[in-house]
Amino acid sequence: MHSLLLGDVVRDSVLGITEWFGAMQAQDLNSVLWSLGARLPGRTREEIVAETERRDVIRTWPMRGTVHLIPSADAHWMLELTGVRMLAGAAKRREMLGLSESDADKAADILGAALTGGGRLTRSACVAAINEGGVAVSGQLGYHLLWYASQRGVTAIAPNEGAEQTFVLLDEWADTRNSPSHEEALGILAHRYFRGHGPTTAKDFAGWTSLPMKDVRAGIAAAGLEKVDVDGVEMWADPAVLDAGPVRGWWALPGFDEYMLGYKDRSMMATPEMLTSIVPGGNGVFQSTLVRDGRVMAVWKRTLGKKAVSVLVSPLVEFTAADWASAEEALQPFGTFVGLPITVKKLA
Repeated sequence: MHSLLLGDVVRDSVLGITEWFGAMQAQDLNSVLWSLGARLPGRTREEIVAETERRDVIRTWPMRGTVHLIPSADAHWMLELTGVRMLAGAAKRREMLGLSESDADKAADILGAALTGGGRLTRSACVAAINEGGVAVSGQLGYHLLWYASQRGVTAIAPNEGAEQTFVLLDEWADTRNSPSHEEALGILAHRYFRGHGPTTAKDFAGWTSLPMKDVRAGIAAAGLEKVDVDGVEMWADPAVLDAGPVRGWWALPGFDEYMLGYKDRSMMATPEMLTSIVPGGNGVFQSTLVRDGRVMAVWKRTLGKKAVSVLVSPLVEFTAADWASAEEALQPFGTFVGLPITVKKLA
């Protein structure tokens, strides 16, 4: 999993990091901002948010029905390659919600018209526009209709206005649009995934994309990857990343990070016992992790105060005095990111 942390590889922009991974899980905005910040040392949260306003990255639902940060220029083909698979299963969800396909399409058209010409609306304003346009929205319908419009490639999630999401027209935000063929797209996605997550398995790539194994194998074949044996398991990796060697040292990562969420099999990062602490109750909410040499050492929680950040570290292995010193040092970049000093509390 060495390529996940980038190491000495220079990727000095939000777009560069995002493209390196192919997509970064981003349903939790604060998590993805720190995922970027952890790999762009010295940048503040405000600086990274400002970079997301350059329009070269966008959040949408490209795969697995989950929000990811992706390069804007790749949004259309990624939605067509992997996002469309989620649309195929939307009929059952619409039936549960009492929503017709024609009303879902009408809502997407209403949003498209409301945003045309550089428009940018908050989530609540989007729901209001749909209501005013003649599609009644209540309960969970609002989320579904916003998801549906983005899944169709009409809209996408732009940076927040305060604490609220905003939506824009994807065509207007992504004024540069890459259009690879189906075969080329499979190769690009496979190359980026295994470059950013490898060495790992074809099964993990299938789980990350929800692509059928036929497409997974075609993507791997087109990506110029190298097959490697890891403890008797066939895995794939980008040869250039293999040549760079493994990443060493300590990292403080958010919970919703590709380090943990980019895989089905997480045994290379943590034991099953550790995973019960990383994902308490198995509810899909991941705790932030402290990682040494690619392995989880502890989970951490932060509380932002007016004058400092209080961080509680809960080790998942026995910590030495040297480990505590390294953990405190690894957390300091988060203080730079939020512009506050760090106070570390130890839960032994």
